[in-house]
Amino acid sequence: FVGSLFLCCISAVALKRMLNFNAPPLKNTAAEPVWKVLIYDRFGQDIISPLLSVKELRDMGITLHLLLHSDRDPIPDVPAIYFVMPTEENIDRICQDLRNQLYESYYLNFISAISRSKLEDIASAALAANAVTQVTKVFDQYLNFITLEDDMFILCHQNKELISYHAINRADIQDTDMEAIMDTIVDSLFCFFVTLGAVPIIRCPRGNAAEMVAVKLDKKLRENLRDARNSLFTGDSMTAGQFSFQRPLFVLVDRNVDMATPLHHTWTYQALIHDVLDFHLNRVVMEEGMGAEPSAGARPKKKSRKTYDLTAADKFWQKHKGSPFPEVAESVQEELDTYRAQEDEVKRLKSIMGLEGEDEGAISMLSDNTAKLTSAVSSLPELLEKKRLIDLHTNVATAVLDHIKSRKLDVYFEFEEKLMSKSTLDKSLLDIISDPDAGTPEDKMRLFLIYYITAQQAPSESDLEQYKKALLDAVCDLSPLNYIKQWKAFTKMAATPANYGNSGVKPMGLFSRVMNTGSQFVMEGVKNLVLKQHNLPVTRILDNLMEMKSHPETDDYRYFDPKMLRGSESSIPRNKNPFQEAIVFVVGGGNYIEYQNLVDYTKSKQGKKIVYGCSELFNASQFIKQLSQLGQK
Repeated sequence: FVGSLFLCCISAVALKRMLNFNAPPLKNTAAEPVWKVLIYDRFGQDIISPLLSVKELRDMGITLHLLLHSDRDPIPDVPAIYFVMPTEENIDRICQDLRNQLYESYYLNFISAISRSKLEDIASAALAANAVTQVTKVFDQYLNFITLEDDMFILCHQNKELISYHAINRADIQDTDMEAIMDTIVDSLFCFFVTLGAVPIIRCPRGNAAEMVAVKLDKKLRENLRDARNSLFTGDSMTAGQFSFQRPLFVLVDRNVDMATPLHHTWTYQALIHDVLDFHLNRVVMEEGMGAEPSAGARPKKKSRKTYDLTAADKFWQKHKGSPFPEVAESVQEELDTYRAQEDEVKRLKSIMGLEGEDEGAISMLSDNTAKLTSAVSSLPELLEKKRLIDLHTNVATAVLDHIKSRKLDVYFEFEEKLMSKSTLDKSLLDIISDPDAGTPEDKMRLFLIYYITAQQAPSESDLEQYKKALLDAVCDLSPLNYIKQWKAFTKMAATPANYGNSGVKPMGLFSRVMNTGSQFVMEGVKNLVLKQHNLPVTRILDNLMEMKSHPETDDYRYFDPKMLRGSESSIPRNKNPFQEAIVFVVGGGNYIEYQNLVDYTKSKQGKKIVYGCSELFNASQFIKQLSQLGQK
């Protein structure tokens, strides 16, 4: 495991192997790749797109990538690699492809393990189509999860409502539905550990969905290990042998352990983008501004949508995605200034040489005395890529800033931090709720729910009525509150309320660099807030279990070791040493605030590696919609 728990790397290697007909990709790239087509379903597309760019696919010989259920023309002399879920309709479509003789040969890769009966369906279709020899290989890839960061994964993006917080916490849920949800989650987690090549030690709380997942996952890992000949964790499996002796800790927690964080207004770059813009699977979709008002009678311009990929290759993003927003704005401005200086340098050199209009190719052919110019020109592609990234972050950060300013998000963030850390409040909750200029109805509802969730004493009936009236006056939908009231009553019996640590926000002086007039970012009136490091509940639970600390919150957690094939839970010899690697997984959905909090925690722990996973990734708005459905009378 040492140094190799980098999810992007592990998952990308598995995908590249698959795209190379399930053989390890060759090192010497001089050999032309075999040209081939890639056929995927939406699930496959979501797994591949955060990990491999179109250019990387092309480098691997993928000339075309198409959705399975689209109209595809036959390409009879090319091999096809399929990457799909083993569903009924997908299998039918593959059989149809075989009958229509679309491709030269078929490499069928299933995202999750295919059942015996479905394999037989494919076999009989291949026989009937006289295509048995063309179906070259059938593979179970065990890749049924989506890697978003080196230290973050989610289970799915398609059909995520089937395993959502709402689905798990519905009052009228049938046992059979619950079993199906748990099986779906366990199938993905099993794939995750197969891809990792490691069998974890599992810890979970008692009496909730996280425990159900733990029990089923333990059973599934055990069954696989018991059948030594076919076990996916022994022998020369894909990743065996690259891990250290120590096994990872796998902590399962239930979303209900902390309901305030997913509603919280945030202040760090990545979490803010997810909160206020359309951001999923590492891609931001933005509507470009309308520009100046069209003159009378002219047709209004259609808004164009722009998509930006925020990737690991983007150094600025890697460095700043966890930074407080004001710092990001300053850094974008700095990058912009350095870029402009370099750009002027190139223009200046070009004009000295009288080469304003020339194309780069012609310039690079000039003799040596122009070495200085050539070096300036050879760095042009690099400069242009730099400019693309600066433009990207300028646009994204400006869009975020518009939301902060128009909704007073800095005020919400600061007030909620105080509520969550039980600090003294400088203004009343009612004032913010009834301020027509502060935020959307949803912003107000989020704030009030955080107050309600974190309050030691629930507000008195008369106070609650007053709050409700103010919320209704601000056109808020009160159904999320109905659910949270039930939830709080139920949780009160079950456990102590979550403790949010002594977080705190220090307002710093005014923005130095961003405040000057020449800046892209007009930050007037926005508070320059800096976060104090503190551990959110999920981070604290992980810390207790990873460092073997005794704590009332986690002492009762169950302990599973799937490698111990015999013995009851109480008799299993337990690991006594602190863990070096851990994966924490939130059943019921997670968010970037929690992820960032874990990343910050890991920075303070030398040599430890922590991965965050969740059944789905939602922002506050999506979470509130789920609470609202649960609370509808």
